[in-house]
Amino acid sequence: MKKSGLKVSFYLKKSEISEDGLCPVMGRINVGRYSEAAFSAKLSASPKAWMLGRATGKSAASRKINRQLDEIRASALSVYQELSAVRMVVTADDVKCQIQGMAFGQETLMGYFGTFIENFAKRVGANRARATLKSYRYTYKCLSTFLETEYKLSDIPFTALDRSFIDRYDVYLRTQRRLATSTVGFHATRLKMIVSEAITDGIITADPFAGYEAEKPQREQKYLTSEELHRIMTTPLHDSRLYHVRDLFLFSCYTGIPYGDICLLTEDNLETTEDGTVWIRSSRKKTKMDYEIPLLELPLRIIEKYRGMAPEGRLLPMYGNSTLNDYLKKIAKICGIGRRLVYHCARHTYATEITLAHGVPLETVSRMLGHSRITTTQIYAKVTDDKIGTDTEDLDSRIASRFTVAI
Repeated sequence: MKKSGLKVSFYLKKSEISEDGLCPVMGRINVGRYSEAAFSAKLSASPKAWMLGRATGKSAASRKINRQLDEIRASALSVYQELSAVRMVVTADDVKCQIQGMAFGQETLMGYFGTFIENFAKRVGANRARATLKSYRYTYKCLSTFLETEYKLSDIPFTALDRSFIDRYDVYLRTQRRLATSTVGFHATRLKMIVSEAITDGIITADPFAGYEAEKPQREQKYLTSEELHRIMTTPLHDSRLYHVRDLFLFSCYTGIPYGDICLLTEDNLETTEDGTVWIRSSRKKTKMDYEIPLLELPLRIIEKYRGMAPEGRLLPMYGNSTLNDYLKKIAKICGIGRRLVYHCARHTYATEITLAHGVPLETVSRMLGHSRITTTQIYAKVTDDKIGTDTEDLDSRIASRFTVAI
């Protein structure tokens, strides 16, 4: 919108003249032809010293009134320009709310976001994860760069947020930052969380995300098939480091324990029951949920192979997560696996191919993975075609003799 779209004028409210002969000074904001809002300038002037929306005369009182009126007009123009930079439609009421200093109009997006991060940081180690704090800081940085790049602003009032702002942010992340679809969705989710907190706190009432839905990436298979898993187990690698990484990856494939939790395991987490079964009992670093897993032969052999080799009494000698993923790319190439292989694939493989596909109930899988909700487990454990085929054959064998019909 152009500057000419805004008009600020002043007049006296002569119906409320005081005993000393002064009238309240009122302001009127016009945006376009149809949007109008009146407000009190919190000043008083004599009708005898007022003309064409200004105080007349050269007295100190008149000069002070006119200076304050100029400041109000300049403030209204500044607010209007800021709002019109991020919103398709700006009303006179929007400008009025800002210059009057209404509570819900004073809170800014980046200021509120910064406070949220500070409070979140205080809870890290208690009921919040440091990795999540890092992700909020990353979103904050992206949002700050977006405001500076697209609007030449360091911050905006919460009332300036609307659907057009969200859509423009989405396009910026995809085109200017060239982020993947999943990463765009991640940043949108983090910003939506901040907006939801602001709505809960009563700072804003309208949800700028209403009707917005981030484009979802094409679903990719995150687990290894039994044939791919067999290739990783049997293909010669000709490098001791690759064999080491393969063993660590297979340990997770056959236990479902994620990278961060494996790094924390010690001998104290191993427990042997009366029947000789060795269990790992611990709690998830991320959710604090307890989990217990009976160890199969392969993870037992891996523990024995590396026993005593890890520092500080840890169960296994681990590489850094990024290093593991770099080596896994090489392993995937050697084994002829043509899709992306990262360490977290092992957890999905355990849920789908090792447990669910072999008849372990979903509720049991959820307990072993340390999930608090079955819906989370369903993200990891997928029902494969082979599983459907096997279950159907079992069903057919059970009911074949019970239900017969002459054809």
